[in-house]
Amino acid sequence: MYPFVRLAWQFCLHRNAASLRGSETYHSTHYCLPWDLDIWLELNNGCTLSIYDMGRLPIVTTDHLKVKRRRWGLTIAGSSVRYRKRIRVFDKIKMQSRAICADRQFIYLEQSMWVRGICAGHALYRTAVTNSGGIVSTDQVLAELGPDITLPQIPDWVEAWIVAEDLRPWPPMQT
Repeated sequence: MYPFVRLAWQFCLHRNAASLRGSETYHSTHYCLPWDLDIWLELNNGCTLSIYDMGRLPIVTTDHLKVKRRRWGLTIAGSSVRYRKRIRVFDKIKMQSRAICADRQFIYLEQSMWVRGICAGHALYRTAVTNSGGIVSTDQVLAELGPDITLPQIPDWVEAWIVAEDLRPWPPMQT
């Protein structure tokens, strides 16, 4: 079940947070709880994605009213996650979340989880702002959020991921 209590808690924590500007990094703290464990007694990969969701909330909620006023929605259009270290029950997870770049359609977010100073996981997300007509251009989104918001050029490793995603067949072949 989706962690609605955690979600409400994160919204409560960040309801008055200042807006992040451009590619500023947001730092948050989370914990691996007993109901987050898999059969190997480590953080379940599905719960990992839910905790990453919680870490992205401040990025979204700080400018939520601007997006909501336009009747825009937010969606994840792709992701790539690396798991490198086991996270055990009651481990304190320090997360870093930031927008790292954008192209014409998508804004790319980067997140990492750190436990006792060691990177346990890293995620790259392709996100989109949508309306009833489809995807809203990033130029329009950034203009709505403020004229002082800019994002860096697309890093080589993100560009390579974008190219790989474009090579991937869609829809996948049915067998």
